[in-house]
Amino acid sequence: MKNPPKKRGGAPVIDPYLPDNGNFGYRVSRYELELEYKVASNRLGGTATITAVTLASLQTFTLDLADSMGVSKVTVNGRRPAGFAAAGSKLRIRLSSPLPAGSAMSVAVRYGGTPRPIRTIWGEVGFEELSNGALVAGQPNGSPSWFPCDDHPSSKASYRIQISTDSPYYAVAPGDLVSKRVRAGQTVWTYEQPEPTSTYLATLQIGMYDLIRLPKTPVRMQAAVPARLQSRFDHDFGRQPAMMKLFIKLFGPYPFSAGYTVVVTDDPLEIPLEAQGVSIFGANHCDGDRRSERLIAHELAHQWFGNSVTARRWRDIWLHEGFACYAEWLWSEHSGGRTAAQLAHQHHQRLLVAPQDLVLSDPGPRDMFDDRVYKRGALTLHALRGAIGDDKFFALLRDWTGRYRHGTVVTDDFTGLATNYTDSSLRPLWQAWLYSTRVPPL
Repeated sequence: MKNPPKKRGGAPVIDPYLPDNGNFGYRVSRYELELEYKVASNRLGGTATITAVTLASLQTFTLDLADSMGVSKVTVNGRRPAGFAAAGSKLRIRLSSPLPAGSAMSVAVRYGGTPRPIRTIWGEVGFEELSNGALVAGQPNGSPSWFPCDDHPSSKASYRIQISTDSPYYAVAPGDLVSKRVRAGQTVWTYEQPEPTSTYLATLQIGMYDLIRLPKTPVRMQAAVPARLQSRFDHDFGRQPAMMKLFIKLFGPYPFSAGYTVVVTDDPLEIPLEAQGVSIFGANHCDGDRRSERLIAHELAHQWFGNSVTARRWRDIWLHEGFACYAEWLWSEHSGGRTAAQLAHQHHQRLLVAPQDLVLSDPGPRDMFDDRVYKRGALTLHALRGAIGDDKFFALLRDWTGRYRHGTVVTDDFTGLATNYTDSSLRPLWQAWLYSTRVPPL
């Protein structure tokens, strides 16, 4: 980044929406976490080994790590550094001599503590105790609550997560379960996630769950569900295989080799949340009445829009939420509910009476999870669909998810790609929907 923006005190900033997150001087390619979690005492500890390459000559560097986690030992390429200190949500490491640009770097951090969510302007995010277990809600900056990392969506890496916990509990993390072994009342679960993953999409879910395999699915689909909720789950989530089939047709191949896992916690959750190849719902979303089906579609769509194709900076979050919201409308239409056009008209009317002070392509950190970002983003796509026609619109979406599969993007990447699908200028459409505050006619 040339001339990165500065925060107070002159320090560079990777993303002004989260000025304290992200780090300079290196690029991470892999995280290997070997952890133990004690449910009764909410104690998490272990070792994180981070594989990276230096981008410049590097003698001091930082990792994001919440103050609730204490660090007892650090090595870099097998050697103890000249010094390290964890404070102010950063782990600062100073080497005895600089590593040249392009050097391989293996950083092992031994750490532990009592994890707790990070307080933010969007509420509490990160590692959270449940009544009988734990979950991680990482978006947007909750990952440092449970492991040291370079916490920014533009920093993608592969993961190996090994978690040891009490044997009655089931543990879910992104990727393939490559090993499960029981020893002395503990079960050690090891997951391998090979596809590049942003830190906020790494997750850990621990609870008294039974694993359900969904039948007749185009990709492997499973669910970790409390026994008491299984019959409701079968009804409420029963149309997921049909959703998957539709989204593969409209959006292109499902992007993750391990398939898709849904977790339903025994506790209620205010909102469901996405992780890499995983979605997490509360018991309140499994009520036997299918009232949360639009949310089920929304979280599944995030596997393409947000998880595989990820905004490089948080200001472009409409590329996640607008697309997942539009997927809700597409599923509604396909499954015999209201059409996308009807839903677009309904939400357009609501936006017209809401405050018109939000720029979709740069809503500001306080408003980046505002419902207007979701609905105006979906309406932008509906307007584009009307402008270029169904065939070209869905061809564009498949091109988008294929071209930028497992990559990071900005709004200009999408608007630029869309020019290949029409002979007319789309500039007036983008100006009205993405760069102006006023809600334009639909």
